[in-house]
Amino acid sequence: MIPVFAARHVEEAVSPERALEAVREAFLAYHRGDWSMPPKVYVPAYPAGDFRAMPVLGAGHAALKWVTSFPGNPEQGLPTVTGLVLLSDASNGMLRAVFDAGAVTALRTGAAAVLAAETLGRADAETAAVVGAGVNGRAAAKTFVARGREVALWDVDEGQARGAALGLGASVAGSREEALAADLVVTMTPGHEVLLPPGSLRAGQHVSLMGADGPGKAEIAVEELVRTHAFCDDWEQASHNGELVHAVEAGALQREQVTELGAVLAREADGRRSDDEITTFDSTGLAIQDLAIALAAMDRVDKVDLPTLDL
Repeated sequence: MIPVFAARHVEEAVSPERALEAVREAFLAYHRGDWSMPPKVYVPAYPAGDFRAMPVLGAGHAALKWVTSFPGNPEQGLPTVTGLVLLSDASNGMLRAVFDAGAVTALRTGAAAVLAAETLGRADAETAAVVGAGVNGRAAAKTFVARGREVALWDVDEGQARGAALGLGASVAGSREEALAADLVVTMTPGHEVLLPPGSLRAGQHVSLMGADGPGKAEIAVEELVRTHAFCDDWEQASHNGELVHAVEAGALQREQVTELGAVLAREADGRRSDDEITTFDSTGLAIQDLAIALAAMDRVDKVDLPTLDL
């Protein structure tokens, strides 16, 4: 019998705090070479959206996430992200569990955003904000709150921001500019608009750029990105389909100017070098993070009342 984790089961099994630690462990395992991750495959269905296939192998398991990103779906009453994560035993190929991809994605995206902010932000950072109060933005805000930090939310839909803030114990930023002025910023938008034009960031800020996870998307101007100390989740993926691609294609950013987060977590590379430095983190979303959440959920498979499949 194959356990099936619907969205509510994923959330019941894995707390935001556990998600952050699981994602941290995944970055380290991938950096050490213990986990492997073939390139993400995009199947474009533009302009409406795209499909993505994300395989990974690690910790005696293999996983495949088949997931969609259709930013216009909420206008039709549909979720932006849908799909499944399949977890298999790497020793015999047998399917071990099935997960709702949207819930897994939200947990690991929120965890990665906050992990980067905590790792790269100033030690004395006081204010935190999330721009975008959709599913993934709410997950980031929830993770900040779970880590004991006050956070403000902003969204083009003020009602959505207020509803999310009320449910999470967060506040609502008075404006987008106010949110973007926080010490620690997470941008969780569809990536169709540059939020950070040249000269907009101030000394000492950190921004986790989570929205530009596919072709044509950007949340920060190239000129602004290159004046920061840039980090990413994975160079190969980010430089081809992430925020970094625009600067790379313009010849304004080279590989040696960007540090992977895993190297910082392993203490093999510098993170923030001064209180005045501006740091940015480009996240395109990695299959290693999905595997980390799936394995964390499996640690509590006996504690959650799950439906099963008989294949």
